[in-house]
Amino acid sequence: MVADIVGARARPRANRFPQLALLALLVTAAFSAAFTTVAKAGSNQITLMQDDARVLSNPGGMLDTFRALGVTDVRIFMGWGSIAPSPNSRRAPRFTTTSPSGYPRSHWAPYDAAVRAAAARGMGVNFVLTGPAPLWATRAAPSGLNPRTYHDYEPNAARFGDFVAAVGKRYSGSYTPSGSSSPLPRVKFWAVWDEPNYGFQLAPQAVNGVEVAPMYYRSLLGHAWTSLRATGHGRDTILIGDTAPRGANVPGLANGTVPLRFLRALYCVDARFRQLRGSAAAARGCPTNARGSRSFRSQNPGLFNASGFAAHLYTSGQESRPDLADPRNEPDYAGIVDLRNLARTLDRLQAAYGSHTHYPIYNTEFGFQTNPPQSECRCVFLSPTTAAYYLNWSEYLEWINPRVLSDAQYLLLDAPGPAGHVTSESVFSSGLAFLNGKPKATYAAFQLPLYLPTTSTSSGGALTVWGQVRPAPYAKRDSGFAQQVQIEFRPTSGGGWTTVSTATITNSAGYFRVPVTFPSSGSVRLQWAYPSAFEFLAPYGQPLVTSRTQAITIH
Repeated sequence: MVADIVGARARPRANRFPQLALLALLVTAAFSAAFTTVAKAGSNQITLMQDDARVLSNPGGMLDTFRALGVTDVRIFMGWGSIAPSPNSRRAPRFTTTSPSGYPRSHWAPYDAAVRAAAARGMGVNFVLTGPAPLWATRAAPSGLNPRTYHDYEPNAARFGDFVAAVGKRYSGSYTPSGSSSPLPRVKFWAVWDEPNYGFQLAPQAVNGVEVAPMYYRSLLGHAWTSLRATGHGRDTILIGDTAPRGANVPGLANGTVPLRFLRALYCVDARFRQLRGSAAAARGCPTNARGSRSFRSQNPGLFNASGFAAHLYTSGQESRPDLADPRNEPDYAGIVDLRNLARTLDRLQAAYGSHTHYPIYNTEFGFQTNPPQSECRCVFLSPTTAAYYLNWSEYLEWINPRVLSDAQYLLLDAPGPAGHVTSESVFSSGLAFLNGKPKATYAAFQLPLYLPTTSTSSGGALTVWGQVRPAPYAKRDSGFAQQVQIEFRPTSGGGWTTVSTATITNSAGYFRVPVTFPSSGSVRLQWAYPSAFEFLAPYGQPLVTSRTQAITIH
């Protein structure tokens, strides 16, 4: 069934698909009780999706499906050790570290293919420049820490900067690889390191209770920033952070650090956002006096001049509801419920050095783990139906927050478990489809989000219907026509679905928000038809897409 989802493509203009799509539009328009043009809102929000192993092994098929879902940018880890020669050796090989040709051609090949496939489909690429580092560019982890797990122990920041320079040159838009007849497309969307507040990604996190991972990240970021600017990417979108949403408030060598504490140490301030001084500053690699602090901003341009802050806004509260904080009420978490506190923290960090920058926030990794199938992590597992509801609710919370500029989905298909495990197990089960390729309820919810902030009102009152036709921008580009979505209703007393409102999508990201008056209690859903000129169809070749269903009450 995977083939039905990955790379699903319309048959070459088979007659039944355009006729069916046209019929659906005509029928729903005939029943329309209101025709609404939607005001612009959230037009600068992008959609990121990540599924590295499958994208790098089948870029054309996967990105066909991403495009059919309306994904604007594919997020890919550009692992340093995945490109570097002899990554498992302690002895550094001799090669030109800043030149793309110094790295094995075969190591670049999957990334080159993904960049070309994305460009051919009008999609952006977000490369995350991150570990695992080659062993020859790290210190050996102390005894007791598995070197295969903690492979990024004190990575060499200068050598990382050399690697970033090679990446920047290769994807500058003017580099033609050996054996190729044309330059590689330009990449202009970057993030520096993944989850630096997580011990598996950057270690040590702390020594004797003092956060030191922020010091290593500060150096990694500084060298990467210099290399990107030196290779012509100074005007690109460059994100910092990419923090995990949780961690330990008492970090150690190998566990995680709560993200807001990590950020305070990164910017060399204490819990009251006062600049660190003396031994507390020295232990964290920070200026120890006022004179040093005055140059901190100019010496760390990546911290103050980046395009935005990236965060993995996974939920953690009761039943993973996006509006509930963790039961421990940890003030230094940075999930979706903590957006206001995260924004406030980012602003205060800037203000501590006289900067008035208010970083936009990019959600760069997100999803809900479902049961079935559970995964190996100690997570809250939801039914696919509940996960679909929470997925739409979360995106609405992002949409109403003007600081948030991206929605993200981590995995198209659940990640398979380790070799030897049963085929129904997953190492991470946040995909929009099961391991066998069958779509979950979250698939349609992601493609056609629906959320009602209020689900009950008195008779004659209107309810706000918010949603998105995520593929609408691509569909309009391919067909030349503005897209319309039908808001359908079915009464509790029974009967079929009828269209009570039709919204024309004018928002460049496909969002809409309209007031709708419903005749009685019942259920609401959205329906949209792929236009015949849109090359990519929904799973199983169906041109009609239906959202999840939301119950409403009219008093």
